[in-house]
Amino acid sequence: MSTIVTSPVEEGAAEPAPVAERVRSAVYRYGLLAVLAVMIVVFSLARPAFGTFGNALIVLQSVAIVAVVALGVTVSMAAGGFDLSAGANVGFVVMVTSSAMVRLNLTGGTAIVAGLLAGLLVAAVNVLLIVVAKVPDLVATLGTMFLFQGLALIITSGQSVSAGMTADGATAPGRYTSGFVWLGAGTVASVPVPVIVMVVLAVAAYVFLDHTRWGRALYAVGGNPRASRLAGIRVDRYRALAYAVSGLCAAAGGILLSARLGRGDVGAGDPYLLQSVAAALIGFAVLGANRPNAFGTLVGAVFVGVMISGLTMLNAPYYTQTFVQGALLVGSLVMSYTLTPGRRR
Repeated sequence: MSTIVTSPVEEGAAEPAPVAERVRSAVYRYGLLAVLAVMIVVFSLARPAFGTFGNALIVLQSVAIVAVVALGVTVSMAAGGFDLSAGANVGFVVMVTSSAMVRLNLTGGTAIVAGLLAGLLVAAVNVLLIVVAKVPDLVATLGTMFLFQGLALIITSGQSVSAGMTADGATAPGRYTSGFVWLGAGTVASVPVPVIVMVVLAVAAYVFLDHTRWGRALYAVGGNPRASRLAGIRVDRYRALAYAVSGLCAAAGGILLSARLGRGDVGAGDPYLLQSVAAALIGFAVLGANRPNAFGTLVGAVFVGVMISGLTMLNAPYYTQTFVQGALLVGSLVMSYTLTPGRRR
């Protein structure tokens, strides 16, 4: 009588993944969040004031404008583009809103409308170049960046705009209104207004990208525009939509920055391009998304803010901040691309 030997693993059952592969997958999905948690703990132990609720609000307020601009960049990246004009858009809106109130003596509400229209103007130029003229995204938005950096200088004759300034041989008649300044310095239930704006826009971007057919269409266009066109998706229309959203987010960031500064400084928006791009790219590594996503972008902005705030409280030299941001970006890119499970060289 023959003996039947049974295997502990049934035929067709999936073999457990090697330990190294499972560790790699865990690092890929949760590594950035783990590093963020460790940083918060370390900085809080080194400087107890870092771990307070008040400092948390300060950190969030410091990254709010970066996050708002980065959310727009994220939408443009979801459609396969890359908005290099975001920083110039912010600076242009700062100069438009400050000129509207100080030089033209208009109301804060009118300045907000003017700022949003200015952001849409930048987006319109991008759309004309990319969708109509078929110029590659990077080249087109680079040209738009220089165009509006120059235009911001032209409309203000290269001067910063502030109350009491001399313009055209006379003292400027207007000033920043209290309601407009509240957008940058006000609070609601002790929470800074820019933080509230950041959270609202982040939730809206998350819902838009992940839970609407427009968002799914944007991802499809970014993944394979030819296949999307064959599937009946109007690729040009969705790319135009992506840059319109990016322009509006940059305009919102410019309005918040103008309200925070209380004046129009030449070049005020210049740092926001690299910071917003860094936040969007770091977001690729959050929860293993490996694609542009609103939640990851928000985490990326907070990640950079926590690091910079912690180093500042530890009295680290200010000139190390750019290096740290670069190191964070490089590390997140390694996590997104090198540690991707199943990736082969």
